[in-house]
Amino acid sequence: MVRAFSRTIVIAMELAGYGGLFLAAFLAATILPSSSEIVLVGLLAIGDYSPWLLVAVASIGNLLGAIMNYYIGRGIERFRDKKWFPGNETSLARAQSWFNHYGKWSLLLSWVPMIGDALTLVAGLMRVPLPLFMLLVGSAKTMRYIVVTIITLYFTT
Repeated sequence: MVRAFSRTIVIAMELAGYGGLFLAAFLAATILPSSSEIVLVGLLAIGDYSPWLLVAVASIGNLLGAIMNYYIGRGIERFRDKKWFPGNETSLARAQSWFNHYGKWSLLLSWVPMIGDALTLVAGLMRVPLPLFMLLVGSAKTMRYIVVTIITLYFTT
């Protein structure tokens, strides 16, 4: 009975680690400040977690957060005349112009802190097709987590 209870505690702790990483990755992809890389590195340093499962969980969480930004961008234009709107006409026009100039391939920079959040929002505003958005953003964000994982494992083993 003690062994079963201990195993249950271990499973719950593992799920909390993966769940915490998912939440940190999701929040990091939104306009809320969060750093999923720190959580990833910490879990990798513990050594009790599958590195590739950590990469998958972080990537999925981060992509879902980016998709939330995308949908915010799709609906944000209708609020541009509201007093509480966080941007102004000039900044919105500048973002649209920048995105028109560099195009959808700029979404490969979606992994860059702060810049990436704005890019995913503008991609929704510019009506980038969702499957293309998911492919470009998902690839970029997953590659970042793979690089962080490889570097962490290299320096901790």
